Amino acid sequence: MGKLLRKTNPIKVQPELFENDFFENLRQTEYANLEESGQIYLDFTGGNLYPKSIVEKHFNYLLSGVYGNPHSTNPSSRQSTIHVDEARKAVLDYFSAGDDYYCIFTSNASAALQIVGECYPFSSESVFLLTADNHNSVNGIREYCKLKGGHYQYIQLNYEDLKINAQKLEEGLNGFEKETNKLFAFPGQSNVSGIKHPLELIEKAHKKGWDVLLDAAAFVPTSKLDLTQYKPDYVSVSFYKIFGYPTGLGCLLLKKDKFAKLKKPWFAGGTVTWVSVNYESYFLTENHERFENGTVNYLEIPAIKNGLEFIQKIGIEKISDRIKSLNAYLIHQFENLKHSNGETLFNFFGTKNHDEKGGTFIFNVKGADGKQFPFELVEQKANERLISVRTGCFCNPGIDEVNSCVTTDELAEFYTSRDHGSYHDWVTFVGKIRGAIRLSVGIATTQSDLDTFFGFVTETFKDKNTQDLI
Repeated sequence: MGKLLRKTNPIKVQPELFENDFFENLRQTEYANLEESGQIYLDFTGGNLYPKSIVEKHFNYLLSGVYGNPHSTNPSSRQSTIHVDEARKAVLDYFSAGDDYYCIFTSNASAALQIVGECYPFSSESVFLLTADNHNSVNGIREYCKLKGGHYQYIQLNYEDLKINAQKLEEGLNGFEKETNKLFAFPGQSNVSGIKHPLELIEKAHKKGWDVLLDAAAFVPTSKLDLTQYKPDYVSVSFYKIFGYPTGLGCLLLKKDKFAKLKKPWFAGGTVTWVSVNYESYFLTENHERFENGTVNYLEIPAIKNGLEFIQKIGIEKISDRIKSLNAYLIHQFENLKHSNGETLFNFFGTKNHDEKGGTFIFNVKGADGKQFPFELVEQKANERLISVRTGCFCNPGIDEVNSCVTTDELAEFYTSRDHGSYHDWVTFVGKIRGAIRLSVGIATTQSDLDTFFGFVTETFKDKNTQDLI
C-alpha cells in the first residue's frame, strides 16, 4: 500500500478553521496513533476515535481494583455497583436529564431502540410515524407495529436538500386523531446526510398527542442535547460514537412518566424482584433494571464517565463550532474542485448550509464525461492510500432511494421476484446503481486530513473519463 503525501490546499481562498491551534494540539497529544499509522480517518459517523487519556485512565482503574458481578452485596460486587451508578449519574447529568429520566444501559443504540419497539403498546388502533431518513434500527420497529396489527407511515424527504418535507410532516402529525398509542420517530441528525432536524418537532408532536422517539446516536457526538429544553419520551444513544471507547455500550434514556407505558413481554435475570417455577406470575423491577437484561457490562461502563469528562473538559459547544468550520471548509472544496473542462468532480447530496448539518457528507465522484465512478472503485483507490471513508447505503435505505430515484414499482418488482436478495442482485435485476460515498469529520480531524483527501481525488480522478478507470 502506498501513502499519499499530504498536500497543500488545492484552493487558495478557504474558510478559517475554528480554534485550529487547540485542535491541532489535541490531535498530537490524544490521537498520536493517527500520525504514527499514516492513516487518514474520515469515518467519524461510523465510529469515533478514542483519545489516549480515556484508555489509560480506564486501564489503570481495571488494574487497581477487584470488581465482581454487581448482582450481589459482597465487597467486589459493591465496588462494581458504585462505579456503574456513578456512570449512570454522569450520563443523566451530561444530558441535563435530572430526575425526569431513567438511564438504561444497553449493548448499543440498536438494543435501546429494540426495547422501545418490543415494549411499546402497539395495537390495531396504533400508528408508527417515522421520517424516511431513519436508520434501519429505527425502521425495524415497524415490524413490531405490524405484528400487533398497527399501521406505520413514512414522512418523505425533499429531493433537493434531503430535509423532511414540511407539508408531509404536517399531514402525518395531524392525520391520526382517533388512533391511540401513536409513536413518532426521527433522528436528531441523519447518519447519512448529516442533516440536523429541528428538535422543536418534539414539542410539536407532543401537542398533537404523539409519543416521541429521538434517535440521538449521530447527533450527540458533536451537538448538545439538553433534556430540560427538549423532552422526548425515548432517546437512543451510542457511547463509542461520542468518544470512541468503550464500544458495545449504549443507553436508552426513558422519560419516567412513560416508564409504565412500555409493556415488557418477558423477563430475564436482573429484571425481576420475584418469580416462581411453580406459579406463572412474576414481578418486574420498578426502575431501570427492568430493561437491563442479565448482567450489565460492569467492567466497561465506568469508562463512560471518563469519556464524558473528556468531552466536557473540551466543551461540546467548542466541538460543535469546530465541526461547523470543517463543514464550511469541506463545502468550499466540494464546490470548487472541477475537471479542466469545467465539469464538477463531485455529485453532492443534501444541503450545503453548514449550519444545518453535522459533519457528515455524501457524494459520488464524477468523471470529466459527467458520468459517475462506481463508489466501490473510489473506496478501493482510497484504501490503497490508507484513507478511510464509508461507501454503500449506510443502513439508511430511505435517503438512498431518494438520491437514486428508486421507484415503488421497481422495489415491488424486485421484492416479489425472490425470497432473498442483496445489493448486487438489485443492480443486476433493475440495472440501476445505488449507493454513495460518505465522508465524516470529528474531533480529531485536521485541515491536513481534508487536503490529503481532496488531493487524492484530484490526483486519481481529475480529467479522467469513467471508462479510463473502470
